[in-house]
Amino acid sequence: MRMLFWCLCSLLLVTQPAKADETPQTSAARERMVREQIKARGIANPAVLAAMGTVPRHRFVPADQLRAAYDDRPLPIGEGQTISQPYIVALMTDLLGLAPAARVLEVGTGSGYQAAVLAALGAEVYTVEIKQPLHAKAAAAFEHLGYRSIKSRHGDGYFGWEEAAPFDAIMITAAVDHIPPPLLAQLKEGGRLVLPLGSPFGYQNLVLVTRRGGDHEVRQIAGVLFVPLTGRALEKK
Repeated sequence: MRMLFWCLCSLLLVTQPAKADETPQTSAARERMVREQIKARGIANPAVLAAMGTVPRHRFVPADQLRAAYDDRPLPIGEGQTISQPYIVALMTDLLGLAPAARVLEVGTGSGYQAAVLAALGAEVYTVEIKQPLHAKAAAAFEHLGYRSIKSRHGDGYFGWEEAAPFDAIMITAAVDHIPPPLLAQLKEGGRLVLPLGSPFGYQNLVLVTRRGGDHEVRQIAGVLFVPLTGRALEKK
């Protein structure tokens, strides 16, 4: 009964911003995406499935990628960046284990799609993007679609968002070869951080980091391939 109650509460917390340019075709494509790409691969969290079925992914891709918006693959969004494969978005979201009204930091806004999915779960989202053109596009999309629980800014996400810390969860959406110390410091006790850890130009593992006192636990999830986290993360240490 407790689990059922939590699921119902989570679904009620899913925000419902206006779906611009929604058509029966995009709605059907999104339902098929959730059923065949996400649920079929083992994502069972009702709140995550509902969020993935709510956010209009086609509003976060360039015009020349609209036909592929719900395909089972990452897509280019400009500035050498991509919007992640839908399953990976769902998997990373699920791994955070978000409670309703959680405060979440996202490093690497990109298209804004991942932040919108987190907001659709009822999270208070802080998202940082180092590339100004992508930041501007994502911020405009959040405003247009009515995602009022998302705060975004232009900057190097390696350093987090100190004045908004501590965070219940942190997500890094680009590859880095170490866990950034500033982000660990901004994570609450028991908080979760998910990131692609490994060579920014080679093999990476999606890992889940949980803060435990002055230390942290790391659990490997799956092999992945992400674009590199730029800025301080690529500077010689």
